[in-house]
Amino acid sequence: MASFLEAKAYSPMTVRNYMAEIRYIFAYYNHLNPEQLTQEHIASYINYIKKEHGVGRDKCRMTAQSCSFFFKHILPSPYVVPHALYPRKEFRLPDILTQEQVGQVLASTSNLKHRAIIALFYGTGIRLSELRFLEMKHISRADMQLKVVAGKGSRDRFTILPAAVLPLLEAYYKVYRPKQFLFEGQTPGKAMNDRSIQHAIRMAMKQAGLEQHAFSAHTLRHSFATHLLDAGTDIHTIKQLLGHSKIETTMIYLHLTKQRREKLVSPLDIMGYVS
Repeated sequence: MASFLEAKAYSPMTVRNYMAEIRYIFAYYNHLNPEQLTQEHIASYINYIKKEHGVGRDKCRMTAQSCSFFFKHILPSPYVVPHALYPRKEFRLPDILTQEQVGQVLASTSNLKHRAIIALFYGTGIRLSELRFLEMKHISRADMQLKVVAGKGSRDRFTILPAAVLPLLEAYYKVYRPKQFLFEGQTPGKAMNDRSIQHAIRMAMKQAGLEQHAFSAHTLRHSFATHLLDAGTDIHTIKQLLGHSKIETTMIYLHLTKQRREKLVSPLDIMGYVS
């Protein structure tokens, strides 16, 4: 299964996640051979992890997708797993930072590497998995662009490179001298571990006194998009910068933009009703 996933150019993170979910479900049904599993078994397992472990929609969806891949490509079965077992989509607005809070986090972060990571997340809107594999050659000072190579869905794209981040990156480079990837772990030439990046964000939020909000790397991405929309950037441009495949995904930021809400006038106020 791992070889097949890699041959189809799935990302390393997806390969790891799919393999983990398949291991979990096979361990749960350890008394059965894989070919004995039915769609009812998979549905029962999803209900189990929802009830006993309180997992959310994304975890259930990942389980269904993993099973779908396995029973389609590895051990072909007469039934189709995925969509019928996807839990209903929950509509939840993501948390965002205010611009003042972003400034507070950057000012409070004493670690140069961590500050550069936070500045790039907020300044470019890239995903955690995309930041991990950034290289110096992906930074174009001439065009003020950042090239995202093999982003989600294995699609390359460009996003904006803020001028304000350049002095910070220069200072970071002089100290750390990365060999290949912009942000490397303990081993030179190896990309920084995603857990290390997440830990860096948590530490920065704690230093800024914001740890109670559970802000994450993705929060900085959401904040980037929302603040661009507040500044008047059109939704289609933001879609391209974020690397979304569907405009519906980007539309969620319309619910978060502060500027548009402040301009709204209730029809009762327009009517001029006075009690």
